[in-house]
Amino acid sequence: MNAYRAKPLSFPWPPLIYGTAALIALVLTRVYPIPVMNGQSWIPWLVGGALILSAIFLDLWAVKALLDRHTAVLPHRCATCLVTSGPFRFTRNPIYLGYTLVMTGAGLMTLNPWFFIMAVLAVAVTTLFAVRNEERHLLSRFGFEFERYCRHTTRWI
Repeated sequence: MNAYRAKPLSFPWPPLIYGTAALIALVLTRVYPIPVMNGQSWIPWLVGGALILSAIFLDLWAVKALLDRHTAVLPHRCATCLVTSGPFRFTRNPIYLGYTLVMTGAGLMTLNPWFFIMAVLAVAVTTLFAVRNEERHLLSRFGFEFERYCRHTTRWI
């Protein structure tokens, strides 16, 4: 199969990666809790909630941008066009950024530092196993147009 027809991923790994990271954070909290000063303040809960709401908005905005251009939303499907509008103007991976914001928001709301650690690991694993493959796919499909997009838009933030 040529690179033009190849799928970026064989399975939609990123949601599984982030879900696994969240479960590991919960397990590690029980096994190796990290003490956190808790002043019974509502500020971490409020900021965490705002991050989660922002993540939901970002993900919905990204899905709408993909659907508006009639291209694949799922990461294991072939892209039919390069989307550079909506949140894709600011980041090449707004949906994965949304997942990361959810992990961070959950860490703040629960005062669980393992969520922050696992969010960083999830970003690294997602970049290695999903983002790089997706970028190779987009480069093979859209060539110079994708290269130009990459020069003007950051991968994450």
